[in-house]
Amino acid sequence: MTLVNCITFLRLAGFASSAFATWAPKTFTYYALHLRDLLLHDAALILNWASSIFACATFNFGPQTMCFPHTDSGNLLFGWCTITALGKFDYRRGGHLVLWDLKLVIEFPPGSTILIPSAILRHSNMRIGKGERRYSFTQYSSGGLFRWVDYGFQTAEEYWTGLTEDQLATALEEREQRWRTGVNMFSTIDELQAGSS
Repeated sequence: MTLVNCITFLRLAGFASSAFATWAPKTFTYYALHLRDLLLHDAALILNWASSIFACATFNFGPQTMCFPHTDSGNLLFGWCTITALGKFDYRRGGHLVLWDLKLVIEFPPGSTILIPSAILRHSNMRIGKGERRYSFTQYSSGGLFRWVDYGFQTAEEYWTGLTEDQLATALEEREQRWRTGVNMFSTIDELQAGSS
Protein backbone atom coordinates (compact mmCIF):
# COMPACT_ATOMS: atom_id res chain seq x y z
CA MET A 1 0.00 0.00 0.00
CA THR A 2 1.22 3.51 -0.78
CA LEU A 3 0.36 6.68 1.11
CA VAL A 4 -1.77 7.82 -1.81
CA ASN A 5 -3.88 4.67 -1.36
CA CYS A 6 -4.19 5.13 2.41
CA ILE A 7 -7.74 6.00 3.54
CA THR A 8 -6.37 8.53 6.04
CA PHE A 9 -4.81 10.65 3.30
CA LEU A 10 -7.86 10.23 1.07
CA ARG A 11 -9.93 11.76 3.87
CA LEU A 12 -7.40 14.48 4.71
CA ALA A 13 -7.14 15.42 1.02
CA GLY A 14 -10.92 15.55 0.67
CA PHE A 15 -11.36 17.57 3.85
CA ALA A 16 -8.80 20.16 2.74
CA SER A 17 -10.42 20.38 -0.68
CA SER A 18 -13.86 20.87 0.90
CA ALA A 19 -12.49 23.60 3.17
CA PHE A 20 -10.99 25.27 0.09
CA ALA A 21 -14.37 25.16 -1.69
CA THR A 22 -16.04 26.66 1.40
CA TRP A 23 -13.62 29.52 2.08
CA ALA A 24 -12.38 30.33 -1.44
CA PRO A 25 -15.19 29.26 -3.79
CA LYS A 26 -14.11 31.43 -6.73
CA THR A 27 -10.53 30.19 -6.58
CA PHE A 28 -11.77 26.62 -6.11
CA THR A 29 -13.83 26.95 -9.29
CA TYR A 30 -10.80 28.36 -11.13
CA TYR A 31 -8.81 25.29 -10.05
CA ALA A 32 -11.67 22.94 -11.01
CA LEU A 33 -12.02 24.34 -14.52
CA HIS A 34 -8.28 24.20 -15.18
CA LEU A 35 -7.95 20.70 -13.74
CA ARG A 36 -10.90 19.50 -15.83
CA ASP A 37 -9.35 20.92 -19.02
CA LEU A 38 -5.97 19.43 -18.16
CA LEU A 39 -7.41 15.95 -17.57
CA LEU A 40 -9.54 16.11 -20.71
CA HIS A 41 -6.47 17.08 -22.73
CA ASP A 42 -4.29 14.26 -21.40
CA ALA A 43 -6.11 11.09 -20.36
CA ALA A 44 -2.83 9.59 -19.09
CA LEU A 45 -2.80 11.99 -16.12
CA ILE A 46 -4.00 10.52 -12.82
CA LEU A 47 -5.23 12.46 -9.80
CA ASN A 48 -3.64 11.71 -6.45
CA TRP A 49 -7.17 11.51 -4.98
CA ALA A 50 -10.55 11.88 -6.63
CA SER A 51 -11.61 13.83 -3.53
CA SER A 52 -8.98 16.56 -4.04
CA ILE A 53 -8.86 19.60 -6.32
CA PHE A 54 -5.08 19.94 -5.88
CA ALA A 55 -2.66 18.60 -8.48
CA CYS A 56 0.30 18.10 -6.13
CA ALA A 57 0.95 16.74 -2.65
CA THR A 58 4.00 16.49 -0.43
CA PHE A 59 4.51 14.17 2.54
CA ASN A 60 7.17 15.52 4.93
CA PHE A 61 8.36 12.61 7.08
CA GLY A 62 10.35 14.50 9.68
CA PRO A 63 10.78 13.15 12.23
CA GLN A 64 10.85 16.81 13.26
CA THR A 65 9.59 18.53 10.13
CA MET A 66 10.06 22.26 10.13
CA CYS A 67 10.49 24.88 7.46
CA PHE A 68 12.27 28.20 7.44
CA PRO A 69 10.51 31.43 6.38
CA HIS A 70 9.67 31.16 2.69
CA THR A 71 7.04 31.67 0.03
CA ASP A 72 6.09 28.98 -2.46
CA SER A 73 6.97 30.98 -5.56
CA GLY A 74 6.20 28.11 -7.92
CA ASN A 75 2.55 27.99 -6.86
CA LEU A 76 -0.24 29.96 -8.50
CA LEU A 77 0.21 33.51 -7.20
CA PHE A 78 -3.39 33.85 -5.99
CA GLY A 79 -3.71 30.14 -5.28
CA TRP A 80 -3.94 28.39 -1.96
CA CYS A 81 -2.08 25.50 -0.41
CA THR A 82 -3.21 23.25 2.42
CA ILE A 83 -0.96 22.33 5.32
CA THR A 84 -1.85 19.54 7.73
CA ALA A 85 0.26 18.96 10.84
CA LEU A 86 0.71 15.35 11.94
CA GLY A 87 2.65 13.59 14.67
CA LYS A 88 2.83 13.80 18.45
CA PHE A 89 4.10 17.04 19.97
CA ASP A 90 3.06 19.66 22.53
CA TYR A 91 1.53 22.27 20.23
CA ARG A 92 1.47 24.85 23.04
CA ARG A 93 5.28 24.78 23.24
CA GLY A 94 6.26 24.26 19.59
CA GLY A 95 5.20 23.49 16.06
CA HIS A 96 3.45 26.86 15.73
CA LEU A 97 2.70 28.15 12.25
CA VAL A 98 4.24 31.59 11.67
CA LEU A 99 2.74 33.92 9.06
CA TRP A 100 5.44 36.56 8.93
CA ASP A 101 3.72 39.18 6.77
CA LEU A 102 0.62 39.11 8.98
CA LYS A 103 2.71 39.06 12.17
CA LEU A 104 0.82 35.98 13.38
CA VAL A 105 2.03 32.99 15.37
CA ILE A 106 -0.66 30.31 15.41
CA GLU A 107 -0.86 27.23 17.63
CA PHE A 108 -1.03 24.36 15.16
CA PRO A 109 -1.83 21.04 16.87
CA PRO A 110 -1.40 17.64 15.22
CA GLY A 111 -4.39 16.99 12.98
CA SER A 112 -4.93 20.67 12.19
CA THR A 113 -5.30 21.84 8.61
CA ILE A 114 -4.93 25.39 7.34
CA LEU A 115 -5.24 26.94 3.91
CA ILE A 116 -2.99 29.86 3.00
CA PRO A 117 -2.04 31.71 -0.18
CA SER A 118 1.48 30.34 0.16
CA ALA A 119 2.96 32.06 -2.90
CA ILE A 120 2.43 35.49 -1.33
CA LEU A 121 2.52 34.86 2.45
CA ARG A 122 5.90 34.18 4.03
CA HIS A 123 5.42 31.25 6.37
CA SER A 124 7.38 28.85 8.54
CA ASN A 125 6.90 26.75 11.62
CA MET A 126 8.62 26.61 14.99
CA ARG A 127 10.72 23.80 16.43
CA ILE A 128 9.19 21.12 18.57
CA GLY A 129 10.59 19.54 21.73
CA LYS A 130 13.26 16.90 21.95
CA GLY A 131 11.86 13.41 21.38
CA GLU A 132 8.66 14.75 19.82
CA ARG A 133 7.55 13.96 16.28
CA ARG A 134 6.09 16.33 13.69
CA TYR A 135 5.21 15.47 10.11
CA SER A 136 3.26 17.45 7.55
CA PHE A 137 1.07 16.81 4.56
CA THR A 138 0.62 19.61 2.03
CA GLN A 139 -1.42 19.99 -1.14
CA TYR A 140 -0.98 22.66 -3.80
CA SER A 141 -1.04 23.29 -7.54
CA SER A 142 1.89 24.66 -9.50
CA GLY A 143 1.38 27.94 -11.32
CA GLY A 144 2.94 26.28 -14.36
CA LEU A 145 -0.04 23.92 -14.69
CA PHE A 146 -2.43 26.85 -14.99
CA ARG A 147 -0.19 28.54 -17.57
CA TRP A 148 0.10 25.28 -19.52
CA VAL A 149 -3.71 25.13 -19.79
CA ASP A 150 -4.08 28.87 -20.47
CA TYR A 151 -1.42 28.70 -23.19
CA GLY A 152 -3.27 25.97 -25.05
CA PHE A 153 -1.21 23.08 -23.64
CA GLN A 154 2.12 24.41 -24.81
CA THR A 155 5.14 26.05 -23.24
CA ALA A 156 5.27 29.78 -22.66
CA GLU A 157 7.89 30.10 -25.39
CA GLU A 158 5.71 28.23 -27.90
CA TYR A 159 2.68 30.28 -26.91
CA TRP A 160 4.29 33.71 -27.15
CA THR A 161 6.21 33.04 -30.35
CA GLY A 162 3.11 31.61 -32.05
CA LEU A 163 0.91 34.69 -31.57
CA THR A 164 -0.05 37.05 -34.36
CA GLU A 165 0.43 40.77 -33.78
CA ASP A 166 -3.23 41.22 -32.78
CA GLN A 167 -3.17 38.15 -30.53
CA LEU A 168 0.01 39.42 -28.90
CA ALA A 169 -1.59 42.77 -28.06
CA THR A 170 -4.58 40.99 -26.49
CA ALA A 171 -2.37 38.54 -24.58
CA LEU A 172 -0.21 41.35 -23.19
CA GLU A 173 -3.31 43.21 -22.01
CA GLU A 174 -4.64 40.03 -20.34
CA ARG A 175 -1.29 39.50 -18.64
CA GLU A 176 -1.34 43.08 -17.34
CA GLN A 177 -4.79 42.46 -15.82
CA ARG A 178 -4.03 39.01 -14.36
CA TRP A 179 -3.22 40.44 -10.93
CA ARG A 180 -6.71 41.99 -10.81
CA THR A 181 -8.23 38.62 -11.71
CA GLY A 182 -6.30 37.08 -8.82
CA VAL A 183 -7.39 39.74 -6.32
CA ASN A 184 -11.01 39.29 -7.39
CA MET A 185 -10.77 35.58 -6.58
CA PHE A 186 -10.56 36.37 -2.85
CA SER A 187 -13.99 36.32 -1.19
CA THR A 188 -15.22 38.64 1.53
CA ILE A 189 -17.08 37.32 4.57
CA ASP A 190 -20.25 38.96 3.21
CA GLU A 191 -19.85 37.10 -0.09
CA LEU A 192 -19.29 33.81 1.72
CA GLN A 193 -22.36 34.34 3.91
CA ALA A 194 -24.50 35.31 0.91
CA GLY A 195 -23.33 32.21 -0.95
CA SER A 196 -24.30 29.89 1.90
CA SER A 197 -27.86 31.14 2.28
